Amino acid sequence: MTNLVMLGDMTQPPRPAALTVTDAAAERTKLLLAQKNMPNGALRVFVVGGGCSGYQYGMALAEGPDEGDVVIEHNGARVVVDEDSAEMLSGSEVDYTEDIMKSGFTVFNPNAVKSCACGSSFQTAGGGGVPRACH
Repeated sequence: MTNLVMLGDMTQPPRPAALTVTDAAAERTKLLLAQKNMPNGALRVFVVGGGCSGYQYGMALAEGPDEGDVVIEHNGARVVVDEDSAEMLSGSEVDYTEDIMKSGFTVFNPNAVKSCACGSSFQTAGGGGVPRACH
């Protein structure tokens, strides 16, 4: 079960879970944080303008959550998402896959109406973002 914790103004009504985290993603997050000696750290998932379709996903290790972040806890791992990204990631799933072709974190986003073959770029029904050429 994924737990949702929000930092910031507690007088606001709770937001829906920005995303869920699979067991594989939680385990890989814990491993990466241990390797970097970040026992209180988290995996930051965010959305920025760009990519082939208008938006692209980004991920980084963070020392901890920032004010206003949505914090998702699953199997001892924390994932943090900023408020703006949380809207576009609502209902998404973060997974970690490792196979002969590729390995890495993946975002499955039900809000994406168009995506690029690279798998890290998407567009929402409302559009937005500025598409850039694939590399």
